[in-house]
Amino acid sequence: MGHMIEILPGFREFYPEACFRRNYLFQTVRQVCQNFCFQEYDAPILEPLELYTEKSGPEIATQLFNFTDRGGRAVAMRPEMTPAVARMIGSKINSLKRPLKWFSIGENFRYERPQKGRLRSFYQFNIDIFDEPSVSAEAEILSAAITILTTFGLTKADFHVRLSDRLLWGFFLESLGVTAEAIPQVLSIVDRAGKERVEVLQEQLLAVTALPNAWDKIQAFQNIRTVEALRTFLSSSNPAIQERLETLEVLLKRIEHMGLRDFITLDFGIVRGLAYYTGFVFEIFERSGQSRAIAGGGRYDQLIEKFGYPSTPAVGLAFGDVTLQNILSDHNLLPTLTANCDVFVIFDKNSEAQAMHDVIALRQRGRRVDYTLKTLNLEKQFKQAAKAHWVVRYENDHILLRNVAEKSEAVTTRNELFQMVPGEGVEPSLP
Repeated sequence: MGHMIEILPGFREFYPEACFRRNYLFQTVRQVCQNFCFQEYDAPILEPLELYTEKSGPEIATQLFNFTDRGGRAVAMRPEMTPAVARMIGSKINSLKRPLKWFSIGENFRYERPQKGRLRSFYQFNIDIFDEPSVSAEAEILSAAITILTTFGLTKADFHVRLSDRLLWGFFLESLGVTAEAIPQVLSIVDRAGKERVEVLQEQLLAVTALPNAWDKIQAFQNIRTVEALRTFLSSSNPAIQERLETLEVLLKRIEHMGLRDFITLDFGIVRGLAYYTGFVFEIFERSGQSRAIAGGGRYDQLIEKFGYPSTPAVGLAFGDVTLQNILSDHNLLPTLTANCDVFVIFDKNSEAQAMHDVIALRQRGRRVDYTLKTLNLEKQFKQAAKAHWVVRYENDHILLRNVAEKSEAVTTRNELFQMVPGEGVEPSLP
């Protein structure tokens, strides 16, 4: 007898109940994105390894499922969608109608130690806007992300968007005397705050900047929560800083006009670790509970150019399904698997011909119809029928139609049967 083969670490199986929940996430995200007129795209799961090393450096390979294929090519399972979408947009930029509002729901793979909220295989929802340089693109992306979460039933008491800006960080660090070359390293240190010991980060900062008081000033900058305080803190005659502060105000005003200002917290503790962000960056965090990060993104105007394509402004955001599902589960916002059957048909040998004909006819009309696959007594058939909305029972020369929820029963004809059973299948009952 063969031995049992286990599932690989960090991967998941989706039994019908889990698959139902996963599809509920997909359907909700897809519906909101379509309401915002984003268009869905997809890309290969297997890509040339260099697509990722080009963007993130050779060390990224240690976090990937990568191997050499039979054609001798270095390939990797997709860890994220952004490099692929950059290629897709870049290679067709002249023939695409711009600006582009795109979204995707795709499976990604990372070879890292599985832990709560992070698996080796996960789905990511990406929303991006390409070729729109103004902050109306940021506002639209944030509005879509907030709407996705509120559609699931989360409220402003449950989550907020922490908004920051890499450009203002740059201006601030320059004013401290940090060199342009050192700014990305400093931001990387700031990004690790809270994840590593303060003394270690302070040492690293001193090594990179040679400025003994930089840490305290950075802490003060991170604690700013209003544009007014920011203006005072940066109090500079530099016109570029003034212009950037005005742009931030324009973004916040647009978000206010959308009725979403309460969801936004100005928070310069957010810098996003990835070096390709060029402007506003944001992370969506739980307010209550474990304050987990739900989603993250920002503006990345130079990435498409980095792959050798024409310069194209871009702003985007990504959610992972694992954390999102954990949070919805904690808030009791996930649906349970409901009846996937509109009509259950009960028959005996004498009525089999008519019953089979009607099963097929009802299915062709868009109903979800089931019946027992083996000969069972009536009582057992009724047990199976309990999850359906309607039960159709053939008896002698007439048809009984029962509405399970209302516990009502009526004698009917075949013509009436097709009229009485509701339209395009019964809507699944989602929260």
